[in-house]
Amino acid sequence: MFNDIGALEIVTLVVLAVLIFGPDKLPKVIQDISRTIRKIREFSDSAKADIRDELGPEFKDFEFDDLNPKKFIRKQLDNDELGLKEIRNGFDLKKEMNEVADAVHGRDSDSSDAAKEASTASSGGARVDMQKKPAEPQKLDSGDRPPFDADAT
Repeated sequence: MFNDIGALEIVTLVVLAVLIFGPDKLPKVIQDISRTIRKIREFSDSAKADIRDELGPEFKDFEFDDLNPKKFIRKQLDNDELGLKEIRNGFDLKKEMNEVADAVHGRDSDSSDAAKEASTASSGGARVDMQKKPAEPQKLDSGDRPPFDADAT
């Protein structure tokens, strides 16, 4: 709870407490503070128990730590019922990116051929050619204007 407090800070707090409250009243102040902390803990525990009772038997395993978004997401992702671990282990992002880069740059690779065959099979036989082909120059008549390319300007 107080991981970031060093020894020098603790000594400083003790010296300040002795100076503020005096050595005579300090034990009573420490007892009062510990009693107040104990009452706060009892109050929070009873409030948690009341909430669990009101939610009913369906939520008997409910933990208030699950309300923390980080812990909730971590718990759901570690849950093996969804099969997310198999999906995460079966997906190789580097391989997929290399295949896309090879297709864009027109390079042939064994993995990109396998991916093309898989995409052909999944798209019902319609093959999409993603290889870049050189544009064929169009011959213009003497009075024709060259075609306008809206993406070029």
